[in-house]
Amino acid sequence: MADGHSTLPPTSAAGNLMDGELSSLLQVWSIAIALICYSYYVASKIAKGLPRLLSLFPVLFIFLLLPLNLHSFHFGGPTAFFLAWLGNFKLLLFAFDLGPLTYLPLPSLLHFAAVLCLPIKIKKQKHPEESKNRRIVEPIVLSVKILLLAIIIRLYSYRNRMNPAMIFVLYCLHMYIGIEIVLALCSLPSRAMIGEPIEPQFNKPYLSTSLQDFWSRRWNLMVPSILRPAVYDPTRSLTSRIFRPKWAQFLAMVVTFAVSGLMHELMYYYFTRVAPTWEVTWFFVLHGVCTAAEVAAKAAVTGRKIRWRVPRVLSGPMTVGFLIATARWLMFPQLIRNGVVESTIGEYYVLVNFMKDKFV
Repeated sequence: MADGHSTLPPTSAAGNLMDGELSSLLQVWSIAIALICYSYYVASKIAKGLPRLLSLFPVLFIFLLLPLNLHSFHFGGPTAFFLAWLGNFKLLLFAFDLGPLTYLPLPSLLHFAAVLCLPIKIKKQKHPEESKNRRIVEPIVLSVKILLLAIIIRLYSYRNRMNPAMIFVLYCLHMYIGIEIVLALCSLPSRAMIGEPIEPQFNKPYLSTSLQDFWSRRWNLMVPSILRPAVYDPTRSLTSRIFRPKWAQFLAMVVTFAVSGLMHELMYYYFTRVAPTWEVTWFFVLHGVCTAAEVAAKAAVTGRKIRWRVPRVLSGPMTVGFLIATARWLMFPQLIRNGVVESTIGEYYVLVNFMKDKFV
């Protein structure tokens, strides 16, 4: 496998690329801010339901188009996630007076914009002592994660000497730590702007003991908190009129995972600009079926005199092992095949060269 430095552009070219991408980023978010103002001042005053949905349709459509103006993973990826995924789903819920934009009063445009576009969830129950401890600990933890990410990026320089399995482990760690850092960097200023405690987005996913535990209680918790009211609840309500409650729950879970898979396909398109292969959709459909089967199995043994449970020392490695194996099979190949992993690694060095040119 090629060395991470070999694909880097010259320093001057790197600076031009970064300048152009920063200009595009500014333009994209200027348009997004204008659309957010429209949603807050105009659409929110329209009656909920179909009238408000129609008034928000131009915003939903433009939010899908804006990430196409960005080509770097680190600018385009978060922008696509914040606008095309979180922003659009929250606006769809808002059209019917549902979701985080209606859970709590939003007294200002700043509050509305932060909750709409950023991956944050305001805590309903406040614990002053816990919040104080988190304010102290979080910057330290964030610094450690940034250091770990820097080490991983440095290790990429030696990939040609590594076993493929070890390289894939680096990819998994990179994805997890990178996402955590991005979401943490968003939550820190958001807490200062809103003045409310923010729920953590990750809850030690490496300690998961089941797929249900991983997807609903530990991994990127902003997504399930949005998909539940937007997809799971209405699907279960509709299917329960036709099927038994257990089957309605099963179908609702699979449909929710399938929608998540389709949204990941959209994210992959923003990264690769090639036609979808549906591998990542099948990854989420597979996990939806397995998670639903897991929930059904747990329900089947609940209440019995003899309860059997897989010991944590086994369930943890089995869960993480299944996640890694299926990700290697279905989730990462498209990113590797289309050069996204290589370009993402190269972007770190481009950023370093850009910072040296500007400030050193």
